[in-house]
Formats: sequence, structure tokens, C-alpha cells
Amino acid sequence: MLKQVGLRLVDTGSCRHPEFMTIRGGALKPAVFPSLVGVIRHPDEGLVLFDTGYDPAFLKATEHLPERLYRLLTPPTIATPVADVLIDAGIDPDSIAHIVLSHFHGDHSSGLKRFPNAIVHCAKAGLQRVWGRGRVAALRAGTPVGVLPDDLPARSAFFEDMPLVSLPRDLLPFDLGADVLGDGALLAVPLPGHCPGHWGLVLREAGGLRFLVADAAWSSRAIRENRPPPTLTATLLGDANEVRSTLGRLHALTTRNPEIVLTPSHCAESAARLNACDGY
Repeated sequence: MLKQVGLRLVDTGSCRHPEFMTIRGGALKPAVFPSLVGVIRHPDEGLVLFDTGYDPAFLKATEHLPERLYRLLTPPTIATPVADVLIDAGIDPDSIAHIVLSHFHGDHSSGLKRFPNAIVHCAKAGLQRVWGRGRVAALRAGTPVGVLPDDLPARSAFFEDMPLVSLPRDLLPFDLGADVLGDGALLAVPLPGHCPGHWGLVLREAGGLRFLVADAAWSSRAIRENRPPPTLTATLLGDANEVRSTLGRLHALTTRNPEIVLTPSHCAESAARLNACDGY
């Protein structure tokens, strides 16, 4: 039985991109894709973040070419970075001890520098993909040079090294997860395809199970209808076959057990349901 935690989703900003690039049969016109961060209240560890979303550090890192291309392809709007949301709530970012990072793309990782004391729980495969790369290689990996903290390798804990545990049968066809904190509260689940080292997170709220699926889909609609992005998009970012396979498994999960809430990081439906009155 998963230990119960609290969750609030925070919208840190958004980007615009033609919808058809994110879902098969989508519209040609640009759509808005929010960048959601999970703020998790753990009963013993305090607040834990799932990703860090957009931060002004992203704009600084993409100010010049070639990094500017990232901004031009997916024009961002920074709302309120999660660090500032916490400060407004009277919470010092320095007090955050844990961040679970789904993957290293800049719209998920650009707030990491604001949390200097946090252990960053992430995929070793993801860090190896982006760390120590030249500017062009780092940009191709979706993580512009300058976004990540200089001491990141020293304070990273890798999913691949964590104990594997069985997931609740309600989550089939997903059956195994990495026990992030070692207490059964937060279970990281590999969701391959989008990029090397892409993982989601399973937790239990008061209302039931929640699966934060990061960029395994850009919308809840894509999961419900099993509509992957075009092969071109999936191939540019990662592995198109794995993208389709992972999305198919998420579709099978939500069809088999619609009570489980699946939340993509860029889902406009999920952002529309946010309650600004939720506390931490």
C-alpha cells in the first residue's frame, strides 16, 4: 500500500506549438502547452518537487544562437516559477530536500538552480545524455548549456540504483517502480521513448492513485484516444516506436482503470482544473 501524500500542481508557464506536432491528426494552428510542476507534501520529508518547470534561467540560457532556436521553435511564456510560488507561500526554496526529475529537457529542469540543497532524483541515462556536452550537442538533447547546476552530478540519486518494488495491480500493465525515498511513498516508473532517461511518478493522494506521466503524452486526450505524435516529432526527440508503445500502455491503463488520474506535464485540461486556493 502506497503511503499517502498530498499534491498540488503549479503552472509555471507555457509554450506554443502547432497541435499537429504533438498528436496525430491535430490542428495546424498553434496550441498552448502549460508546464506543470508537482508540489508533493510528504508526511516525513516535507515538500518534494516533481520537475521544476520554466524559470527565467531558461530565457537566459536561450538568449543567443544556437540556443535561441529552442525559444523560436517553442516560444515560451514564463508565468511564476515554482521557487517564487513557494516563496510567496512563505517557504524557503533552500528547505526543499528532494526533487524528482522526469527528464532533463529545459522546460522541466530550468528551475533546478533555485534549489541548491535538494537531492535530484533522476535517471542516470538522462544525465549521461546531457552532462558535459558542447553547446550544439546539449541543445540537440533539449538541455541548453547553463540550465543545470554545476554540482548536479554530486547531488544526484539515480532511479536505476534504487530498489525496485511491485506497483499496485491497479496500475497494470505497469508492474515495477523505483522506490525513490525508500518508504513506498513515491514510485518512479520508466516511460521510455520521449528521450533517454524519461520517467514518470506514481503516488497516492487522498482521492486515490495519481500517475504523473511527464511527456509520455502532451495531453490527456492523446492518452484517452491512443493518438501518438507524428513519427517525425517522436524521432527528433527520441524513439518513435517506444513512444507509441508507452502511450499504448498508458491507454490500456486508463481504459482498464479510469479511476486512476494520469497527468501529463503539458496538459491544458489538467491546467484548467488547477485550484489556486490549494495550500501546501
